[in-house]
Amino acid sequence: MSGGYKIRNQSGIHFLSFAVVEWIDVFTRRVYCELIVESLNHCVKQKGLIVYAWVIMSNHLHLIVAAKNDNLSDVLRDFKKFTAREILKSIHSENVESRKNWMLWLFRSAGANNNRNKGYQFWRQDNHPEELETNNFKDQKLDYIHSNPVKAGIVDEPEQYCWSSARDYAGMQGLVKIEFL
Repeated sequence: MSGGYKIRNQSGIHFLSFAVVEWIDVFTRRVYCELIVESLNHCVKQKGLIVYAWVIMSNHLHLIVAAKNDNLSDVLRDFKKFTAREILKSIHSENVESRKNWMLWLFRSAGANNNRNKGYQFWRQDNHPEELETNNFKDQKLDYIHSNPVKAGIVDEPEQYCWSSARDYAGMQGLVKIEFL
């Protein structure tokens, strides 16, 4: 827990942000985005994660989530641990990553500077969870998530971006099983 932020209400709906250490643009590669999508779907199916909204940007992701079993912290810890391990393994083994040595050096350096790691660190530790207690706050965060790719200049309309739940909210089929807010 960095900065004093902690999920205090394990059964609440929360807005979270997961950023890659040093804000490295990892998610410019499709293979890493697909891994995040597969992992989210696994957590929905096997761990009771409820995903209300999500977006993957180049170096971070935003989620609005809850947990059926009042164990949101545990589910998110497992998600981050698994995705970090699998993405690092993919960077090591795949030949598609032209920035491989630079990225691994940064991840290794971040891990060496954090006594909670044994080698590499992929995700920053500060998720800054915010419990969504009012409809107004839920709407604000939902709009923020879906507007991210538009504000970044990636697409003109939120539903054009495939790495987001904006498609679901526009009546199309998205990549992650969600529940609507």
